[in-house]
Amino acid sequence: MNTRGALHVLRRRWTAVLATTVVGLLGGLVYSATAPVTHEATAGAFFSLVSGSSASDLVQGSTYAQNQVESFAQLARTPEVLQPVIDELGLAATPAQLAAQIEPTVPTGTVIVQVTATDESAERSAALANAVIISLSDVVERIAPKDEGGRSTVVATTVAPAEVPTAPASPDVPLAVVAGLVLGLLAGFALAWLLEAFDTRVRDAEVVAELTDLPVVGSLPAWPADSGQVVVTAAPHSPAAESFRQLRTNLEFLRVGEGGVLDEGRAQVLAVTSALSGEGKSTVSVNLAATLAETGARVLLVDADLRRPAVAGVLGIEGGVGLTTVLAGQADVEDVVQEWGPVGLHVLPSGAVPPNPAELLSSPAMRALMARLRGTYQYVVVDTTPVLPVADATVLSRVVDGMIVVANARRVRRRQVGQTLAGLAQVSARVLGVVLNQVRRDEEAYSYARTPSAAEPADGALQASADPVARQPVG
Repeated sequence: MNTRGALHVLRRRWTAVLATTVVGLLGGLVYSATAPVTHEATAGAFFSLVSGSSASDLVQGSTYAQNQVESFAQLARTPEVLQPVIDELGLAATPAQLAAQIEPTVPTGTVIVQVTATDESAERSAALANAVIISLSDVVERIAPKDEGGRSTVVATTVAPAEVPTAPASPDVPLAVVAGLVLGLLAGFALAWLLEAFDTRVRDAEVVAELTDLPVVGSLPAWPADSGQVVVTAAPHSPAAESFRQLRTNLEFLRVGEGGVLDEGRAQVLAVTSALSGEGKSTVSVNLAATLAETGARVLLVDADLRRPAVAGVLGIEGGVGLTTVLAGQADVEDVVQEWGPVGLHVLPSGAVPPNPAELLSSPAMRALMARLRGTYQYVVVDTTPVLPVADATVLSRVVDGMIVVANARRVRRRQVGQTLAGLAQVSARVLGVVLNQVRRDEEAYSYARTPSAAEPADGALQASADPVARQPVG
């Protein structure tokens, strides 16, 4: 489970918070519109004890009344009190049903009993309250102790007759709406926290830092499908293209020597892999090679994914003859390398898919080919297979200078990236860093493209390209 700050969770899951808040608000409105309308009316009676006229008698009588008034209030819900009310008003309810509509209360420190009646009709609620308070007064005077003359020692006086209410007591629309809004907001925060806690995707550099000490050398957004997969040439001024140039710059600063010690030797042969298929490693390989070629360097892109080759399809070139043809000794590498695009990128497709890819990549012919290519090109970018499904990438790690692991922020899980890096570490592969692909971000904050001339099309649509309905990555 992730342990993220509240602001991080809110920024990441604001849609869930907003959705549940709207649902809570709508729930309050629906309740207000559908809940039955009820009215409340309250009547009150004062209970006093008939006693002597001396001060002590009055005090004793008042104390006795206060001690007994709670019992008087409880009588308001008894059939003894409610049956006469039913008979008087001609109600169809039973005493038990009518008792549910009656709420007797005694204000603290008083001898006043208040009876609140609830009903759908405003007039009937007032009639009920008045009828119950009168019936309660009669019952209390009848059952109270009698004096020597046979008169009741308790006298009840109605001091606050119920009036017909002018507004309903429920539903309370403002209260219901505010309650729905607050409950929806709290539920949204709870849902957002749960989603974040159980989300194991590798969404940003903070997650990568929890998995490994390797740097994040690139953070790539998604871009619209109509821009093509080679975005650095199709939309050279878009934020996506600039992200690949930033990746190129970061890699140029890396120096890899024996044992991973930094020295002045540039990592010329770079292999691009991922944990799973479909994370965009082939798309990243093609665009990275194109950005390297933009600098005027002599760059070769090699499709070494001999199981599901994709480079030829992405670039629209012939892929039937290529790496496997050279490794089989059927052609020389110069004869099968193709030049692509305005940047002069050289491409070595995969060729025919062999029955033994891992053995072919670990063969002396592959090592000899890599050594030859080092002397011909300044950069060799190798697109290889994902690490977890097959062993080809770990085999190829022995003949390259460094590896780049692509992690798709919308697809791969933390455990899978951890297993990938651990597997590469076991064979002492030199991993240069992690490239996060299809990262969500605010494109406006990352846009600083030049203003196009009047005769030049703008990249405006591309600069707002963090659309989740973007082209799915290849590789």
